[in-house]
Amino acid sequence: MRSLDHLPAVAPAPAPPAWRVWLCALLDLVFPAFCPVCGSALAAGRRDPLCGGCWERVQRLTPPWCGSCGLGITQFETDDGTDVHPARTPHRCGECRRRSPEFTYARSAVLYDDVIREALHAFKFRGKRALAAPLGDLLAEIGRASLPILDPDLLVPVPLHPRRERERGFNQAALLARRLGRAWRLPVRTDVIARTVATTSQSRLTALERRANVRGAFSLRRPEIIAGRHVIVIDDIMTTGSTVGACAASLREGGAATVGVLTVARVL
Repeated sequence: MRSLDHLPAVAPAPAPPAWRVWLCALLDLVFPAFCPVCGSALAAGRRDPLCGGCWERVQRLTPPWCGSCGLGITQFETDDGTDVHPARTPHRCGECRRRSPEFTYARSAVLYDDVIREALHAFKFRGKRALAAPLGDLLAEIGRASLPILDPDLLVPVPLHPRRERERGFNQAALLARRLGRAWRLPVRTDVIARTVATTSQSRLTALERRANVRGAFSLRRPEIIAGRHVIVIDDIMTTGSTVGACAASLREGGAATVGVLTVARVL
């Protein structure tokens, strides 16, 4: 695996200065901060801007997982009907056996439950950019050592169409990737792939319609950056894997050796 010496190094996030800590405490006293999910005042255990209660209620996803898509399962059947335990044997779920995904592997940090749904909604649609910090920290909790293939080279966030990004003011996947990049000391590249088709919302589409909706929506811009490398695609939610799969297909066509996927939440 070639090194990425020509890419900019990503330094760890510096600790906030003491004056900022005291200023935040003073502002909280005069103008109490409130959790964007439940509306409670932030107090002990807070993971700004989430309150401690919401942070603790987030349901982390733990193994066993499907070896391909990361679907959390306790037990499933192999093609010959034999029961297997994925914690001991990295078998694939039924959907991945029927149709292999474009990516090499996928993992998600948490279950898409009520808390995460509200947090992501506030993050993406109410402009609460500060939520990139705790949500990105959930990604970092997955841990590099737990990846099925070690030593990733760089992170590539799922791009938004330029028009959508102008409307929103930011790309949520890019903010999450930058937070994870600082934690894992990995470079983040937002110039590798572009979203060239303004697709419709995926939320009300079937799995088949989702795949058709994003087919050809992404184009590769910098193949030399990812050729022969282990690339991880970053996004906020994984449902059927259609969007991240389309990104992975572009990266594989560009010569990426391994394409992993990490998302904050997984819809079960």
